[in-house]
Amino acid sequence: MRSFLIRNSKVLFLGVLILLFTGCSGSPDTVVESPDGEIRVAFTLNDAGAPAYEVFYRDQPVILSSSMGFDFKEMSSLKEGLKINDINFSTEDETWSMPWGERDSVRNYYNEMRIALEETQAPNRKINIVFRAFDDGIGFRYEFPDQPGMEEVLITDENTEFNLTGDHRVWWQPGDWDIYEHLYNETNFSEIDAISKRNDPNLKATYIPENAVNTPVTMKTDQGVYLSFHEADLTDYAGMTLRVDISNNSMVSALVGSERTGGKAVISAPFNTPWRTIQIAERAGDLIESALVLNLNDPNIIGDVSYFTPMKYVGIWWEMHLGKSTWDMEGSQSMNTFTKSGEVKPNHGATTENAMRYIDFAAENRIKGLLVEGWNTGWDKWINTDDREGVFDFMTPYADYDFDKVMAYAREKGVEVIMHHETSAAPLTYEKQMGVAYKFMKDNGMNSVKTGYVGKIIPKGEYHHGQWMVRHYHKVLEEAAKMKIAINAHEPIKDTGKRRTYPNAIAREGLRGQEFNAWSADGGNPPDHLPTVAFTRMLSGPIDFTPGIFNIRFDEYKPDNRVMTTLAHQLALYVVIYSPIQMLADLPEHYTENGKPHPALQFIRDVGVDWSESHVLDGEVGQFVTIARKERGTGNWFVGGITDEEGRTEVLKLDFLEPGKSYKAILYKDAADAHWDTNPQAYEITSMDVTSEDTVEVILAPGGGFALSLMQK
Repeated sequence: MRSFLIRNSKVLFLGVLILLFTGCSGSPDTVVESPDGEIRVAFTLNDAGAPAYEVFYRDQPVILSSSMGFDFKEMSSLKEGLKINDINFSTEDETWSMPWGERDSVRNYYNEMRIALEETQAPNRKINIVFRAFDDGIGFRYEFPDQPGMEEVLITDENTEFNLTGDHRVWWQPGDWDIYEHLYNETNFSEIDAISKRNDPNLKATYIPENAVNTPVTMKTDQGVYLSFHEADLTDYAGMTLRVDISNNSMVSALVGSERTGGKAVISAPFNTPWRTIQIAERAGDLIESALVLNLNDPNIIGDVSYFTPMKYVGIWWEMHLGKSTWDMEGSQSMNTFTKSGEVKPNHGATTENAMRYIDFAAENRIKGLLVEGWNTGWDKWINTDDREGVFDFMTPYADYDFDKVMAYAREKGVEVIMHHETSAAPLTYEKQMGVAYKFMKDNGMNSVKTGYVGKIIPKGEYHHGQWMVRHYHKVLEEAAKMKIAINAHEPIKDTGKRRTYPNAIAREGLRGQEFNAWSADGGNPPDHLPTVAFTRMLSGPIDFTPGIFNIRFDEYKPDNRVMTTLAHQLALYVVIYSPIQMLADLPEHYTENGKPHPALQFIRDVGVDWSESHVLDGEVGQFVTIARKERGTGNWFVGGITDEEGRTEVLKLDFLEPGKSYKAILYKDAADAHWDTNPQAYEITSMDVTSEDTVEVILAPGGGFALSLMQK
């Protein structure tokens, strides 16, 4: 089947002018195709006036007929008894510039179908459903036009179905209302069991009410088609999990609820829901290269963000996770006490002298930023109490941390200090303090802040991923933008492309990070963790993963824990896991070897953090991935590759390099006897001259990786 559409860009028209149509539901007037004609969405109303949609890829179904609608509190459902009032089609083709990111610019090219629906009987409510078809997938959302009777309406359920065509292979984590820090699972769809992931001993806040999955959730069909389900432009609505029906290969939207409202989301017309997104790809790497989620967000509304510069940074952080030091000066708690009844070493990490030591290391190694956690009073009360309101004020340092002296020393050394605001999951307190705290930052020349929300949300009955907290996270972005401050959010709401509209949203956590290697009850993240994350969580946006652990085994601190990768794998993460801020997460002393800078540190010194091009050279979900990125402003390229517990050989074609130019290539790779478990720190460094016509063969050890710098000569 092929549908031929004659359209003028950005011009609305009614109907399809030329349509050769066979083999799908929906009338010719209710079908929209992607610009390349490979993806098609068909909309229908059945005899009961119930809306449904289908999705086709290369003339084959990928989403079977799936229903749509809403349930409300004290109001009848809106999911049948509808008629079509109007259908409009349009095309958009624009290119917009990224102030920072994986590439210089993004093409936003789609065909849109907007269907205006109305109830056939009183109260004759109106709702629009808008579909956008891109070459890399689709997005659709619901729009409630301004109308009487739709003020302060409580949605109890959004009933958007995703009916699959088979028992696909799925990479999933449970639909937790409070945290995304679960490991991913690889199973068939029929084997998804989110309930079994309850009571995770590593998580302080977790709530898994039903058999549902969080998004992005990625799948592979028996036909080799890759699908990833997510949402875009989550602004004033509850986060969406997907409840699974394993017997019928079906999912339905399951919004995160609020015990205080007894529902899922309060809306007032006019109102638009977030976009429901389905990325569709023939190649796994195409999922990573897709900009669909970004394109479904509005353009930049805050203007210039040059106050934020993509950077590498060091921090007083990892030593607390190891138990070497504590966040609180009182020395009353550490990660040992959080995860097990362990001994506390009363050794405050955020002292003046320690901060200056990190500043010296950063300056010596061309590292721009420093993060200091535990600098402000209140850390002795921040988590082991129900009364966490007002614990922090974000301006009062501990007695052993001379804030002014540290700031002056950092300025002298050319190092930018990143502020840290741990809210202890008390957002009402934080909202009262934001104005003063942000002014304090700007008065001291600080342009970015890492926020945190560890613990169960106060007030009780709200969850990290519910509408109430979504509004809070958005308010933080708005207020920070007014003060020209960039936000790196931890324990966040998931990324849904808001960085296009608010490019001060530079990164966020929202996954099981590096710190789990230091203290988790299961020993750490397995080797396949990040080859899975690249095709799941990373599809939503930048990750503050904190790579660069060189001391893979840290028996002197945590004999039961370790990093389950090789050292070369850690180097590769600076390219593979995208973020405009990249941490050198290890302790400064671990970046030395025989009293001199560790030879592998040179790659971290050289590697970029801001890119003009990004290409996924090869990869398979949960197994391996290789990505090449071109640094903005220099023309230098960097390549990173990682693998799971299986070793493999990668043959890199360097045809992405500029023809006719010669590059100095430095390859950091696993040694011949390297292995994530038995010999993780064995590495080799080789160099050569290459051109775009060359290939490079690299052997990756089990759990290993490689990093390749390609510097223009």
